[in-house]
Amino acid sequence: MVTRESPTSDRRRQFIKASAALAAGAALNPAVWAQGSDAPEKKEVRIGFIPLTDCASVVMASVLKFDEKYGIKIIPTKEASWAGVRDKLVNGELDMAHVLYGLVYGVHQGIGGPKKDMAVLMTLNNNGQAITLSKKLADKGAVDVASLAKLMAAEKREYTFAQTFPTGTHAMWLYYWLASGGINPMRDTKVITVPPPQMVANMRVGNMDGFCVGEPWNHRAIIDGIGITAATTQEVWKDHPEKVLGTTGEFVKKNPNTARAVVMAVLEASRWIDANLSNKNKMAETIADKAYVNTSVDAINQRILGRYQNGLGKTWDDPNHMKFFNDGAVNFPYLSDGMWFLTQHKRWGLLKEHPDYLGVAKQVNQIDLYKQAAAQLKISLPKSDMRSSKLIDGVVWDGKEPAKYADGFKVRASAA
Repeated sequence: MVTRESPTSDRRRQFIKASAALAAGAALNPAVWAQGSDAPEKKEVRIGFIPLTDCASVVMASVLKFDEKYGIKIIPTKEASWAGVRDKLVNGELDMAHVLYGLVYGVHQGIGGPKKDMAVLMTLNNNGQAITLSKKLADKGAVDVASLAKLMAAEKREYTFAQTFPTGTHAMWLYYWLASGGINPMRDTKVITVPPPQMVANMRVGNMDGFCVGEPWNHRAIIDGIGITAATTQEVWKDHPEKVLGTTGEFVKKNPNTARAVVMAVLEASRWIDANLSNKNKMAETIADKAYVNTSVDAINQRILGRYQNGLGKTWDDPNHMKFFNDGAVNFPYLSDGMWFLTQHKRWGLLKEHPDYLGVAKQVNQIDLYKQAAAQLKISLPKSDMRSSKLIDGVVWDGKEPAKYADGFKVRASAA
């Protein structure tokens, strides 16, 4: 739900302005945020995460104690699956989560689980996911979408691909990538849902031909010799939105100061991660621990620097690797980003009717709250709440005419 203006809004703005004047550098005096009308309503905040590289900003906000500066304590809570994250957000066991953008919108629309008003507080990262094909497919020449389509046409059988949640980002990247090669995921493949940490093990025993998941599990498949990287998700959409800091509309309404304090702590952690090579390596060492991602550091610390290999001898440096801050460009919760997931939910038949695309995005994405937090940290804001991008098939998405955009794809569920 949209956070409404309260009678104390003017006082709040004055208080924030006064706080900024007292702040040293970009960070506020923690004592200021521990008292007064902007004091966090809830001091301990349970934030769920899935073992993935892009949980890093939430974890580091806690580990580096950025949270304490704003009068809160973040308690990172490791979860087993996105369905579990969804259920715990909906029933209040978790206050917030590192979560798939499309999952938040799916719950808000009542698809892929119980319907509940949801909120996106900020974007946590851009880029950095990938599509992995099994080594068995690669040995038969399927190393990209064109050669995969050729193999599927020549060798007729059931091809199985895995994503991590039906309305989530990985499902949408996988479907968009397959469709760009003329493969209809709803007609030509069997699609299954597998939790991220289980992807590699399932491919090892032959349960799928390919998958789309976040790092480090694509690189892990290469290290283990069972898969190859056929595409990165930044090839599908350069600087695409990925995970978000999500919560319920009810939580934001009851705890706006807490929500803003968490955004500020996570923004500081995001800025810290992207600041330099040393910080990235420190982050990789931290989140590789059993308590977090539970993998080897070498599975994490290459791709976060843009150092890629495909498992077939090709290596390259990708400037569009996973970004957590990128001078603030990553974190703004663009309305058009949220709307895009709705267009794909409609494209693939998850939504039967066109929603009020812009209206829903304005409900879910807490733009005013984010702007307040960013302003305090002197983080630049974009000129517009929308942005324009060209995806892998050459089609431009700018948030305009979303219904026409959703219905304009040649490959879609209704074409199955």
